[in-house]
Amino acid sequence: NSAAKRLGGDITLTGVGSTAKTLVNIVTTFGSKRTTLKTNFFSTRDMLTHFLPLIKAGGRVVNVSSFVSFRTLNNCSPALQQRFRSEDITEDELVRLMQRFVAETQKGKHKEDGCLTTLSMIQARSLSKERPNDGILLNACCPGWVRTDMAGDKAPKSPDEGAITPVYLALLPPGATEPHGKFVSD
Repeated sequence: NSAAKRLGGDITLTGVGSTAKTLVNIVTTFGSKRTTLKTNFFSTRDMLTHFLPLIKAGGRVVNVSSFVSFRTLNNCSPALQQRFRSEDITEDELVRLMQRFVAETQKGKHKEDGCLTTLSMIQARSLSKERPNDGILLNACCPGWVRTDMAGDKAPKSPDEGAITPVYLALLPPGATEPHGKFVSD
């Protein structure tokens, strides 16, 4: 943390991903679901909590995510979908919903009442309030189905092709105001 404070940053890319064998089916066991959420949501949130204050004016933050998060959102109850898409959802509320998701998964109710959501929208909104003149843009993106150890060799995109969207967002020109707080995919 002290090295990060000395260096600051212009661009931060997050993308530590974890999945169980069948993430599309919303991971079938509680243990693997908890591990997936710990890595994909809570660890990303923890890292950004420490690094966002260090991002220099004009910096870019790109959270590499997946289309699966949107598919999962569409499987949530209409009430949860509305809450997750709300412009006034807070980070604390989101954390409570994610903790509830873990608890509901343990009870076997995750398909009706739980879903992954976008932390990026909330953090972008916070950045706009707390550092309105800094021009920092924060977005999430999906690189597509990329040939990696996690996706396997049947994925159609090479790693170079998968890098296009995250690199585009990381290199948005100075003075750009959009996209910000969005989910971008090809």
